[in-house]
Amino acid sequence: MLKSMRKNGLILGGFAVVATALVVTTQVLTADRIAEQQRNELMRTLNELIPPALHDNDLYRDCALIQAPEALGLAEQPVYRSRLASEPNALAIRTTAPDGYSGAIHLLVAVNLQGQIKGVRVLQHRETPGLGDKIEVQRDDWILSFNGERVRTENDARWRVRRDGGMFDQFTGATITPRAVIAAVQRTAWYAQNNMDSLFAAPANCIGEPLANDPLGREEQPYEY
Repeated sequence: MLKSMRKNGLILGGFAVVATALVVTTQVLTADRIAEQQRNELMRTLNELIPPALHDNDLYRDCALIQAPEALGLAEQPVYRSRLASEPNALAIRTTAPDGYSGAIHLLVAVNLQGQIKGVRVLQHRETPGLGDKIEVQRDDWILSFNGERVRTENDARWRVRRDGGMFDQFTGATITPRAVIAAVQRTAWYAQNNMDSLFAAPANCIGEPLANDPLGREEQPYEY
């Protein structure tokens, strides 16, 4: 019986080794492809917010890692700079709302030189399907309500849901999610307005540098577009 147990143990151990090897091999073989897909998806989103006609630089490479956790939600976030004929004209800032209903909501916020919001897109979230997921542009046009808006003061009272006296609609049965997104966009736009020159002057250092607490490709995966 002991001999049989040893034999079974060796068989199970062999299966475990083979399975682990297959998983590792698959990860190695697909890592570059996944990274390329993520880059392409990011570029698609960047070009939605800042159309190619408005820039002649590589938005993906003209990127600076910025440390402004109070404004942007994480210790380090990338800022993509748009330039036309070498002249700066807009920023696309990745930011995080830490207080979504089901966890952090990761966003990309585009702002022009006048502080006007060019657009907002959700990169990743875990909000409730059918309720909180209305922040996705593919499911609802609510996220487009930021287009053309500007934050007038740091505590601009208009930047709330209508239930709280603000100018943005809430979702039926899901007020926490829009509150979190509105607050994050407000903080980000205000930060951009007050740091425009330094953000454009910062060195391009995103390529090849891992992001602290990177929400994409690490512990969590982005929702599928």
